[in-house]
Amino acid sequence: MDYQAKVAVVTGGAGGIGRGIVHALLTRGAHVVVADVEDAALSAAVDSLSSLGTVRGVKTDVADSESVAALADDVYGTEGRCDLLFANAGVTSGGGGLPWEQEINDWRWCFSVNVFGVAATVLTFLPRMLEAGTAGEIIATSSGDGGVAPVPYASVYASSKAAVSCFIEAVAHQLRTTGAPIGAHVFYPGGGLLDTGLWTAARNRPAKLERVRPRPPAPGTTFPEFKAQLEAAGLPAEVVDLDWLGLKVLEDLDAGRYILGPDAERFAPLLHRRADAIAQGELPPTLLH
Repeated sequence: MDYQAKVAVVTGGAGGIGRGIVHALLTRGAHVVVADVEDAALSAAVDSLSSLGTVRGVKTDVADSESVAALADDVYGTEGRCDLLFANAGVTSGGGGLPWEQEINDWRWCFSVNVFGVAATVLTFLPRMLEAGTAGEIIATSSGDGGVAPVPYASVYASSKAAVSCFIEAVAHQLRTTGAPIGAHVFYPGGGLLDTGLWTAARNRPAKLERVRPRPPAPGTTFPEFKAQLEAAGLPAEVVDLDWLGLKVLEDLDAGRYILGPDAERFAPLLHRRADAIAQGELPPTLLH
């Protein structure tokens, strides 16, 4: 793909994986609009990346459909188009532990961003992209944690990512069936440990969606703790270069893949085992088994 003069919008683009995607897009010559809920992080990202190309920031809360609509109005009023839409913003549930230990606000918080946020982003931008009649791509960030198989200790987060994968797959099929010039793709980040703002997502959790029964963080819920646990168990604990991961997304787009990310082949044996178990009416294995 020739990214020169393409306009890309990246939600959750001020840090972590989103910032890596923005970095990759700018190195390819795209004009990037970074959408993020954090003012300070948004300003810092735009300032640090502006030397690579044309980039600007728009404060956006994807959990608020009106905020997403304002983002679209801003983009189409300023750039006049959106060629590449990255619905990347995401959070954890903040509950953790056993599924029945999580609270309804954990579900509301996680789904408001991960599911309703992705839905609002696609539902707001896609009709305008289709109306333009030009080629474009939509990329939604999911996760192997749910998108491929459940994670029992992160049931809410995994459920949200399963919803994203299902939604985008449906969108991709319908775009292809109707002959639209827009493609849709699901991105599974991977390649190793991901040191992103997801580990501290609670910093942006609305007060109205806080837990009713606060509790101290469980061991291993910070990135350093999780990494140390893996190392102590003799498991791989290599941290991914997020700029490399952003470039991998664009390389997979160039290759015409629907599934983007470095772990697709690693998931294959698990998916076969899950399919066999389902066919036998058995409880399928998870990412942990």
